[in-house]
Amino acid sequence: QLQLVESGGSLVQPGGSLRLSCAASGFTLGFYAIGWFRQAPGKEREGVSCLSRGGGSTYYADSVKGRFTISRDNANKTVYLQMNSLKPEDTAVYYCAAAIPRVSDVQAMCAPSRYEFWGQGTQVTVSS
Repeated sequence: QLQLVESGGSLVQPGGSLRLSCAASGFTLGFYAIGWFRQAPGKEREGVSCLSRGGGSTYYADSVKGRFTISRDNANKTVYLQMNSLKPEDTAVYYCAAAIPRVSDVQAMCAPSRYEFWGQGTQVTVSS
């Protein structure tokens, strides 16, 4: 059974850092595109960063470019999202998701509707 479990969310002050982890089980991580998404109260879920199946291509939303880094450890079946210089507007529930990619462009793949497997989410709150 394919399962994704996020961890690492917390309350952090503006300018701080967090590293989110997504532990995968029940499937071979390297065969899937992986994405981090977030949803703030009253807003739609949005793509934050996605990683192509082979890991050679990444996409970052403009709002996080230069501050967030996505990475994958296939051996340990874990995906990470390193978040630096956090801002209050980064406050949201963060989800990781996996999908067999159906488009080659990683940006096009970084839409929630493209993903069929989801974790339960982890809360990130950026506040002083």
